[in-house]
Amino acid sequence: MDKTGARTPHDVLKGYFGYDSFRPYQEEIINDLLDGNDVFTVMHTGSGKSLCYQVPAVLLPGTCVVVSPLIALMQDQVESMRQVGIQAGFLNSMLLPQDAFEIEQAARNGGLDLLYVAPERLMTEGFLAFLKTIKICLFAIDEAHCVSQWGHDFRPEYLQLGVLSGMFPDVPRIALTATADEFTRKDIIEKLNLEKARHFLSGLDRPNISYTVDVKNNEKKQLLNFIRDRHPGESGIVYCTTRNKTEEIAGFLRENDVPAYVYHAGLDRDTRLRHQNIFLQNDGAVMVATIAFGMGINKPDIRYIAHLNLPKTLENYYQETGRAGRDGEPAEAWMIYGLQDVAVLQQMIDASRGEEEFKRIQYRKMDAMLGYCESGHCRRQVLLAYFGERLDGPCGNCDICIKGIETVDGTLAAQKALSCSFRTGQRFGVNYLIDVLLGKPAERIRNFGHDRLSVYGIGKELSAAEWRSVFRQLVAARFLKVDMENKGGLRLTSKCRPVLTGKEKFLLRKYRVADARPRESGKRAASGPGAAARSSGPHVCHEELFERLKTARYELARKQSLPAYVIFHNSTLAGFATFLPDSLAGMRSITGVGETKLEKYGEVFLEIIREYKREKDLAVLQRGED
Repeated sequence: MDKTGARTPHDVLKGYFGYDSFRPYQEEIINDLLDGNDVFTVMHTGSGKSLCYQVPAVLLPGTCVVVSPLIALMQDQVESMRQVGIQAGFLNSMLLPQDAFEIEQAARNGGLDLLYVAPERLMTEGFLAFLKTIKICLFAIDEAHCVSQWGHDFRPEYLQLGVLSGMFPDVPRIALTATADEFTRKDIIEKLNLEKARHFLSGLDRPNISYTVDVKNNEKKQLLNFIRDRHPGESGIVYCTTRNKTEEIAGFLRENDVPAYVYHAGLDRDTRLRHQNIFLQNDGAVMVATIAFGMGINKPDIRYIAHLNLPKTLENYYQETGRAGRDGEPAEAWMIYGLQDVAVLQQMIDASRGEEEFKRIQYRKMDAMLGYCESGHCRRQVLLAYFGERLDGPCGNCDICIKGIETVDGTLAAQKALSCSFRTGQRFGVNYLIDVLLGKPAERIRNFGHDRLSVYGIGKELSAAEWRSVFRQLVAARFLKVDMENKGGLRLTSKCRPVLTGKEKFLLRKYRVADARPRESGKRAASGPGAAARSSGPHVCHEELFERLKTARYELARKQSLPAYVIFHNSTLAGFATFLPDSLAGMRSITGVGETKLEKYGEVFLEIIREYKREKDLAVLQRGED
């Protein structure tokens, strides 16, 4: 029993976090850990992975040591725990020596439920010696995919964490990740010595996220239209490949009155932290970032993730898009890409120092990413199938399902494109090949003598944009490969032979002009703050009150330098604005209200509700009352 009287996982869940019931697998995982067993779990972002070790940390005597890969996020995680009444601390290079000493003393004296630490610090000789001086009840290895070179975000420091099983044989361990294909899962289990652990693989589907992929033609205009038309005033993340591009895109958005901030590894630490805090603490802020930003971000109301370049792998893509809609309300994953993105990824793989097997697997992952973009099937079905899951029917919440896709027999177009590449020497890029197919009277074509080839001018039935679509799909099908040693020229692969010789047909997605304008989608229509509460039966969310509560929350968070959602999530405020509780006991019935937060903030929000009811002459509506 802890100091608050909690005796069971359900007591902790309700008393600290304000939830009435566990999500799938949480309770089973928690009970396994309480029984002293090791656990390995893959649970999608927003499914409540952290609760799986936070609840045992409260109930078990001693300290749970949490391995977290990003120092910048530890403070946010610790503050979130302290807000619900759980004793937590972190040790990293950001702390002053005196502060670090006090955290260490608290751990030695049994005053910490959770201690967050980076893997680089954990595995030092001095820190391992320190761990021997405290009572450890559990090791939680977060973002466990970092241990595997087959996954994404590989961190060499994670490879050393396997020694914990030998050094602390009686301490249970849990390894957690949101994304891991079969290769990565096997690697995690082997590297962390979790062969005897019980495995939990929850469904990875995020039905509240809508997926869209479009062709890149004017990325700045496309992005601005997307934000203005579909997500005005909402928080989002825009991912770019390079640091320079993040600066360029953020500047463009600010010029167009979108509050955008930059995050990449080239910024000094203070700037990164300042931009991160602005993003976390404000509604409507947009972060333009490289993949250096996002891991562990717990902001629940990110409404969209935009990719302006092709992600390296579907693991990366799933992990990054999963940062949207953690509150369960509708969100969107939007991406635009072009063939140049494929060339850049190929160059990165070829230039890497990995073994040939590593490069082969990375090419396989790139093919899967490109195949996802060019597929004519439901995006969600393709994405989940990659991770070994089956979705029985189309999702109805992606661009393919909503807009539909038309395929045609593209065998002749494919043969023309392949022949053009072959007859021009397999050393020219897509723009040049299109000019040849269209019979453009360009001096460069005449100088090479390609205006005398049989393929010159044979493709006038298609536009340049349509030919680009043909070439993208041929690259996606691995019939063509971008040759980076030859300045991005397109080379034929052996796989194209059956189509080139007419033995096989090639189905072509009919070209559709990219469009970032609003679309009809039943799931998207329910979006916006408080949407979940607004749809709860006959009860109605009072939007004016909801906005007043948000303003009060913002001021409370600002005074404490906290993200607003650490005080209460939007869904909790929407519950207040829907059921209009008239007492602290009534507030306790709203999801997300634990005892510590009720004590800290209950009266503040209760007074706002009472004032609103007096103004509107409203009676209290008890939760569950029709």
